[in-house]
Amino acid sequence: MQAFFDKWIDKLPLPLNAADRQAGYGHRLSIWQLEVSRTQVFADPVRGREFFEAVIRENLDLGRPDRVQLVFDRTIIKSTPGRFRTRVIEAGVNPNLSIEYKKSLVKQYFKENRALRTETIINDPKDFGVRMDLSNLAYLQQIGRSINRRLLDVQRVSHNCHLSQESVERVVKLTVTSDGQRAAGLPFGQPRPMALLAALTLFVHATCGFRHRDLRTQVADLLGTDYSAHQLSYDLRRLRLKGLIWRVPQTHHYQLTPYGCKVALFFTRLNARLFRPGFAAMDPTVPIPGPLAQALKAVEQEIENLINEAYLAPSKI
Repeated sequence: MQAFFDKWIDKLPLPLNAADRQAGYGHRLSIWQLEVSRTQVFADPVRGREFFEAVIRENLDLGRPDRVQLVFDRTIIKSTPGRFRTRVIEAGVNPNLSIEYKKSLVKQYFKENRALRTETIINDPKDFGVRMDLSNLAYLQQIGRSINRRLLDVQRVSHNCHLSQESVERVVKLTVTSDGQRAAGLPFGQPRPMALLAALTLFVHATCGFRHRDLRTQVADLLGTDYSAHQLSYDLRRLRLKGLIWRVPQTHHYQLTPYGCKVALFFTRLNARLFRPGFAAMDPTVPIPGPLAQALKAVEQEIENLINEAYLAPSKI
């Protein structure tokens, strides 16, 4: 790019004369805006559209400062200037997800109903500690690719959390490791295990791991009661022996395993999206919004129909 510019700049009329050039004045290329994109084409466009709609729903809070700093790999404190927010634009256009960091942003949309397009747009190189000189192009391109990759990694972790029956039983029941260590189960629905798993779903833990004291504070907030260091140590041992976390050697730092991330997301979503609304529907003192009441009634009727069909079906024996 610089060579192309140098070739033609000698052939074009310039406002600078020979005296200006001799004095050291000249032309330099600058980066005013840089876009780094990644396009992933789906073999099945319908599944691709479903995936992107799920991405929007699951990542609406990526604009929070604690998440932006992980996606953009930049520390954000109270005095950091700029905007940090997530926007979802739907009216009149294809839905798109935008995450803003200072004057730059990363945007996602479903391109031509076939591909997931991820774009990092850098409007001011100074957002990333460099000037606008063309010599910084390679560095800014590397930053853009890294931002795209981080965002996609976050979405991959949060999207695929389906578990087999065997995997669920391994979590909720007593297990014994190959060297004879016993790990008590994490019963679904009990406040302490559910608060523990919900805390593990926090974005910062899924991407950067966690320390003992950080997790203890978050679990205590979710429980609404005191959560002692002894209780957390016991719970961390259960999580480790069941393969949900691993401890970084010679540190007090823990990392979620891919299996542990799936378990935490599956249990937390199942509780929040199915059991809590279901229990609320069974409480006659709690008013249910009209659309939700109709949906629950339709589900109940479908289950009843399936049960009746099972009773009436002829035996194959």
